[in-house]
Order: sequence, then structure tokens, then C-alpha cells
Amino acid sequence: MVWDMNEASLRRVMVLVNPKSGLAWSFDAMRRAFDRHWETLPGVELAYQFTQGIEDGERKARLCVADGVDTVIVVGGDGTLSTIGRILVDTEVALGVVPAGSGNGFARHFGISLTPEKAIAQLATAQRQGIDVGRVNGKPFFVTSSMAWDASIVSGFERLPVRGILPYVFAGVEEFFEYRPQPMQVVLDGDESLSFNNALVFTVANMTQFGGGARIAPHARANDGQLELVVALRQDIAKLVTNITRLFDGSLSKLPEVVFRSFRSMHLTREEATPIQVDGELMECGKEIEVTVSQAGLQVLVPGGRGADAHL
Repeated sequence: MVWDMNEASLRRVMVLVNPKSGLAWSFDAMRRAFDRHWETLPGVELAYQFTQGIEDGERKARLCVADGVDTVIVVGGDGTLSTIGRILVDTEVALGVVPAGSGNGFARHFGISLTPEKAIAQLATAQRQGIDVGRVNGKPFFVTSSMAWDASIVSGFERLPVRGILPYVFAGVEEFFEYRPQPMQVVLDGDESLSFNNALVFTVANMTQFGGGARIAPHARANDGQLELVVALRQDIAKLVTNITRLFDGSLSKLPEVVFRSFRSMHLTREEATPIQVDGELMECGKEIEVTVSQAGLQVLVPGGRGADAHL
């Protein structure tokens, strides 16, 4: 279901800012941009707070729900967005984003501008849209969750002192030579069994983006009640590298070496318990992993007139 934001209950808006994000603006400049683009909205009360880490972000999101805030706008990257969004799942509070992270996969999927002032202007005429929520062993995610080399990249990236796409690439190269694939047994929707002994990429996607413009799941939709499994094997890496542009032009699914499956539930069994990636953050996980999806579990702000999947 879609609501025009100006017709919906838009009265109390909390802007949660991650001060450690890559936002190039000062706080005062950001607030002036909100004033310019939101001052014509009748009866809207704007408030601002900084988040000081995951626990603080969760606490402030819970306070927003308890205090009757109807819209939370996150100024930060996918990690901060996911931290706040998990608290808003299955509530009437809508989630918006002014992207200020390294990958910004959520914003890119919905066609939200990576220029902060333009994103703020888009939010002023946004629509509310229900999107699906993936869950890994019960933990919600909105963009992607990765469980092979594509997860270990996050570990390498977190050790680097700087952020951005180039450091992410360097982390990927370093982890590639150290990563050792393990056998994975998968059951999709209780009836399709798959085995992967040498998976290099093993990503579950609710949206198209890895981030940085890389579309790991070109046909993923955020409101179809399904998730997308994307698997690429180590022996196919040479061909994948030579076709790297397909990751950015949306044609990755044309490579026969890459496995794509749509599903509603997945049971994964592997030989070792290793951390996985959930919306850009590492999560400790055991040898067995359950992935499910809940339809329209989160309300988000989508640029006006663009619909739930602006990338398509």
C-alpha cells in the first residue's frame, strides 16, 4: 500500500544523525537544508539527535516508537539505517534516509539522491511504501546478507582506517587470497535442495544493491514477498572478473555461471561457524542458518512518484 506522505500522518519527524558517517556537511548546513525543503509542509515538527553507536541508535529508535514519532529519517549509511530500521519493523513508523555511507545500497535501490540536499528535497515529497523484511536467524535485514567471501570482505574493510569504495575494493582483494570456501547445503522453500562446495559469492538479497552501484541481484524487488539467492563459485572467478561491468549495468543474471534463485525460506547447513554480513555489519553465526521473509514489514519513504523499485 502507498500513501502520499502529505496526506498521511506526518506530524512528528525525528532526524537521527550518525556523526561518524561520511556526511560532508556540517550539522548546521544539513539543518538549513531541512528548513528550506520542509518549511512548506504544514504542521510538521522536526527534531534532531545524534546516534553514538549501535546500542544508542537502537535505544533512540525505541524512544521514537514509544513517543509517537511517525517518521524517522536516518542520516548515515546502510549499517545505521539497518540498526534503526530493525526497531521500526512491524510498527507504523516510517523510515527515510539521507545517504552518507560507503555503499548506500538502500538509497541507490530506491533512486534516492546521494547528494544530501537533493535527498532531503526528495523526502519532502516522498511516499510511504511497505517493503519486505528478510530475517537471518531472526535478525531483520533490508538490503543484503552474505555468507562466503562476500561476507569476509566486511571484516577486512572494518580493519581499514578510512571508508569509501576504493578501500572496500582493497579489502576484497586481500580477503580473496585468504578466504577458503566451505561446503554448503541449501534447502529452499522446503523442497529444492542445492549443494555448493566452492562458493565464493553467497548472497541473499532483498534489494538489487551490494552498494557503490554494484547490482548483485538485478531483478530483486523489495515488495514481492521473496528474497533472491545469488551464488558464484571460485572456479568461475576469472570469467566473472572479465565480465565485471555486468555487476554495474544490471546484466549479471545473463552469466550462466551465476546461480539465481527466488525463495521465501532457506535452510543453510555448513561445516564451520563463521561470521556473516547483514546489511554491511558482521554477525556471528553458527553452522545452521535460517533465512525467511516477511512481506511489507517496514514502512519506508520513497521519492514521490517513483514507486517501490525505482531502479527498474
